[in-house]
Amino acid sequence: MSNTPESQDPEDLRFTRLRLGHHTSQLRPGERVPFGHVLFAAATAGCAPADVVSRLTALGYSDVELPGVPLPSTVAREDALLLKADTYNLSWMGLDEPVSLRNLVAAAGERGLGPAEAARRLTALGYTVPAGHPLPETPDSRDIMLIRTDPRGSAEFLDWDAEASLRHVFRVAREVRCDPHTVATRLLALGIRLPYTPEPDDALILAHPGAALGHVVTVARETGRTPEDIVARLAELGADRPSTVPDSLDADDLRLISENLDGRRPWLKVNTVVGVQLRHILRAALATGRTPADIAARLAELGHWLHENAKLPQVADPEDIRLLETVDRSFLDGVHLEHVLRSASLTGRSPADVAARLTALGYRLPDEVDYPEVCGAVRG
Repeated sequence: MSNTPESQDPEDLRFTRLRLGHHTSQLRPGERVPFGHVLFAAATAGCAPADVVSRLTALGYSDVELPGVPLPSTVAREDALLLKADTYNLSWMGLDEPVSLRNLVAAAGERGLGPAEAARRLTALGYTVPAGHPLPETPDSRDIMLIRTDPRGSAEFLDWDAEASLRHVFRVAREVRCDPHTVATRLLALGIRLPYTPEPDDALILAHPGAALGHVVTVARETGRTPEDIVARLAELGADRPSTVPDSLDADDLRLISENLDGRRPWLKVNTVVGVQLRHILRAALATGRTPADIAARLAELGHWLHENAKLPQVADPEDIRLLETVDRSFLDGVHLEHVLRSASLTGRSPADVAARLTALGYRLPDEVDYPEVCGAVRG
């Protein structure tokens, strides 16, 4: 058996050529032996790391990376793999540089360990983990995604004491499908700075994207804070917030701005192009016993305006609501023959009746079309 780095003895290959899945850690003459290679070889061969060092030295690999602490008498495969660098091949973290946050959370996540436990094990093996405060004890495989700054570009990551932007927090929350407050508190625990200090109410304040007025009001009531305070906090957190917050709320206001008129989510979304749907105003009028004009005026004060082309009827008629539910055109769109015929077939009214009523409600229909007076068969 040759005692040179070129030896191909099967026994020696246990120490010079290691495999993990489809990847290998292959020693080459003249190159330094990574400490991770030593530990993984020991774990794979079932021997002490010191025995691996002795065997590699005998084979001519004299430059072996070793820590400034005594070698362990044994090493588990799980601990040896903590030294694997977060790359797509079998490479190892070096002892000469502090462990990056990326490598720590990747190693912890892959082994099912909390970052604190992974840091303790790496430190015991001679690595420097530059955490400036206690790390999380709980494992979370999403940590690596939390610190990645550009998921669609080059693999860049936040490192120790870096600052995450508000935009980063919200983007990551969408990607890992959790609330931004959870992301923010975990980033802080990992040693990442934020442009704001998370507060206990943030989880509730940020629970639903879009921050509709109804959400602001309900959160204010649940937390004992004012709606203005909730809006101000949304601004600090860089989240969307309603542009209009009334000084006081009427008894029916939450009903008016809820899609189902029950005072609960889902809340009406502010449409800055075509305004609130006329049928919602009519439904709200029937539900509250108020006039359509009264409902429209209050909704406008709450940030939901009715388009200027719309024509409010004096009273809410269930037949109008049924008709409007068949119309998928806004007050900016033209209503054409095919739309009239569809509404007629769904309501059992004649096309002429449908056209006349839509015109009375403010929709634009072409003048040159003659609509049949005969009712068609009801569809659906």
